[in-house]
This record gives sequence, structure tokens and C-alpha cells, in this order.
Amino acid sequence: MSARGRMARGQRGQMAVELAVMVPVVIVVALVVYNICRFVESCATFDRVAPDAVISQGVAPAGEQSALAAAGEVQSCIEAALSMSSCEVTVDVSGPEPRSLGRGLTFPVSPLLTTYTCTLRYHPWPSAFVIAGVSFAPPLALTHQRKLVVDRFRPGVVV
Repeated sequence: MSARGRMARGQRGQMAVELAVMVPVVIVVALVVYNICRFVESCATFDRVAPDAVISQGVAPAGEQSALAAAGEVQSCIEAALSMSSCEVTVDVSGPEPRSLGRGLTFPVSPLLTTYTCTLRYHPWPSAFVIAGVSFAPPLALTHQRKLVVDRFRPGVVV
């Protein structure tokens, strides 16, 4: 038998073995890319919608005129725009921090300014799996945050 025939017979299953080794890696890389694309898409929508929601709903909420009602309105507005089941939105409201004058005296710099901290949490899919020894375990949640300071009693004042 010639040397050429022996080489062809020895490499006959090499492509099948290489494919079997590479398929799990390709699947995991595809899932990582899929989750990154979904996170970037939700961040882009969130960055566009969150300031608009704070300015329109946070300054003058419908119904009760309180900070908690405004946070609820902002959160529901952002959630309606995102419409993704893998995303979770939270909105925190805080007032001005008092400045110290010394000797225990404090005063707020501007008592009318309100800070809205909007947080987006994206939960990757799937949560974890192992295929042929290659594991995929993304973090529990990816977070993205946006802060906006507005004056609740003077429309159009955004800091």
C-alpha cells in the first residue's frame, strides 16, 4: 500500500472530531453575543426613555403629587417602553443633601431639586448550562444606571 493511501485512511474522521469539539464552543459564543446584543439594545432604549420619563412624569406626576408617586409613574413609563421580560427597572428618588455650616448647622442648597436614579437590570438567558464540558454561566444581572436631577416645582429646570 502506498504512503498516500495510509495517510488518507488515518485522517478520515478528523473533520468529524474537530466539528464535535468546536460546536459547544460556537454555541456558547453565540449565546454570549446574543445576550450582549440584547443588553445593548435595552440600554439604548433605556437611555433614550429614562430622561424623557423623568422630565414628563417625575416633575408633574398624575394623581398624588409626591416623590413616591412620581417614582412609580416614571418606573411604569420606562417599563412600558422597554417591554422586555428579561429586564427589571427600579427608580429611586432622593431629595437634596444638606450642606454643613459648621457647629451642627445644616441647610439644603436648593430645597426644590430632586434626584431620580433609574436602574436597569438585565437577566441573561439562559441562566447557566454545560454542553460537552463547555460551561456558560453569565452573571446574575447586568446593571445600567441613569441619574437625572430636576426641580419638581419649576418645569424645565434640569440639572
